[in-house]
Amino acid sequence: MELIVSCATGKGIVQDYVDRSPKALPFYGRHYAEEGVFEDKALELDLRFDQDSRRRAADALVVPVGADRSRLEAFVEDGGFMVTTGQQPGLYGGPLYSIYKGLTAVRVAEAAEAKLGKPVIPVFWVASDDHDWEEANHSYLINTENELCRFEVRGSKDQGRQSLHRIRLGEEADRVLDDFVASLPITEFTEELVSLLRAGFSSGSSIPQGFHDLLQHLLGRFGLFFTDATDLTIKAASRDLVREELATSGTMEDVLRGTADALESAGYGLQAAIMPEGVNLFVEGAHGRERLYRDPAGFRLNPSQEVRSATDVHASFDSDPASVSPNVLFRPIVESHVFPTLAYVAGPGEIGYYAQLSDYFKAHNIEMPIVWPRFSVATIEKKVGKVLKKFDVTLDDLQRPFHEIASGFAHDEIPIESKEAIGKLRASISEGVSELQVTVSAVDPTLRASAEQFRNQAFGTLKDLESKLAQAVKRKSAIALSQLEKAQVHLMPNGKPTERVQGPMYYLARYGGAFLDTLYERFEVDLDRPPDAGR
Repeated sequence: MELIVSCATGKGIVQDYVDRSPKALPFYGRHYAEEGVFEDKALELDLRFDQDSRRRAADALVVPVGADRSRLEAFVEDGGFMVTTGQQPGLYGGPLYSIYKGLTAVRVAEAAEAKLGKPVIPVFWVASDDHDWEEANHSYLINTENELCRFEVRGSKDQGRQSLHRIRLGEEADRVLDDFVASLPITEFTEELVSLLRAGFSSGSSIPQGFHDLLQHLLGRFGLFFTDATDLTIKAASRDLVREELATSGTMEDVLRGTADALESAGYGLQAAIMPEGVNLFVEGAHGRERLYRDPAGFRLNPSQEVRSATDVHASFDSDPASVSPNVLFRPIVESHVFPTLAYVAGPGEIGYYAQLSDYFKAHNIEMPIVWPRFSVATIEKKVGKVLKKFDVTLDDLQRPFHEIASGFAHDEIPIESKEAIGKLRASISEGVSELQVTVSAVDPTLRASAEQFRNQAFGTLKDLESKLAQAVKRKSAIALSQLEKAQVHLMPNGKPTERVQGPMYYLARYGGAFLDTLYERFEVDLDRPPDAGR
């Protein structure tokens, strides 16, 4: 198996940030490749975090099997730091990039620890307070027939907009899991994986709990620690911050809108819209998790339109801390308030979010963490690599819709003699009609248009012939096209990189823990030579 490892990138400001464009850098404060950036961030954290606040941060972490608990004591005693990453929980582990983010955080933390001479703890934040069930409730798997299959737990109609951690899986989840397990390749590793899946994603559990259990089992041995958005230590530590955000929401909206205007003036789009009168908090109640908006009567929940006072929101937080949660823009502020975060390992979308946050962090008297792009991986198995080599196809080629790939392949496979004959005929028609137009125009100038019409009709007939010829080639090349289609399923399912679609189970069933070991080895981090889009 070949792994093509690179720095995750994207479009617009994401690409510009990775490339260190002077146009993008002001929106991030410091670039991860800038000399001294880790040392400077460590100094800022030491001013904000003492031993007690570091102990509080350590208390918010889950120590998975395989991780070293004594590392947390050293973190507290020696004034350590953290490198964080995170993701919304997903069925059966979510997309592959969750694994890549976790292992990138481990490697960045190791490199930062070597540079700073202090413990640096890698932490994975599970956003179990998210309410997007449709994003979390499914997983993709390439089955033994090389088909991309979607497995979805639809859930119940009455679960509404509840946070994911509140939704218990029902009997439907058992049936979906049975189908998923039946589609896994049967190897020496499958039985253990199935046990993990049944323990975490069966009826009575929840998607966040299964996600926690699975990733902790897979990544704990690499030294990755975990936390959860609903952790009571985090909630207690952020109580005053949440109250401040509520009280100053108008000012904070102005800060965010100012950055948004600057981004748009620079020609960049926004990853997250700034909603008029919006508060960067959600409140969960009878109608589920709802965004809070300022209102003449206090605050208003959307979509229910219920009105709440600040006292009501405070009471909700105090009685059920998980019922008040940050939105996507405020969550990084909460994290950096509770954890001494040196760097956040971000995917392309998150790099886009962070471009909007530098002044927002400053408004909370916090310096934004270093934004480090996660590693991206194209996983090319031997059977797929042979197909790519055989047909001289690249990963970029496979991003196109398959009918375009097939048409291009068919055109390339048309015998050269046929192509040459068609080309000669087209040239002959063009030349002959041009001569005809000259002669007929001498008799009647209006006949020139008739000759042109004949040429167009002839060219149209030739084009139809080429299309029929290509279809004939397709029929004769059915096996080759089938191989190409399977290669696309493995590398660009649904037109997207595998890491954004398929979960980790396919590779873990085929290669076991060695797949993770190889990723860890390949995710090399050198703070003096950080990754860019070309590595």
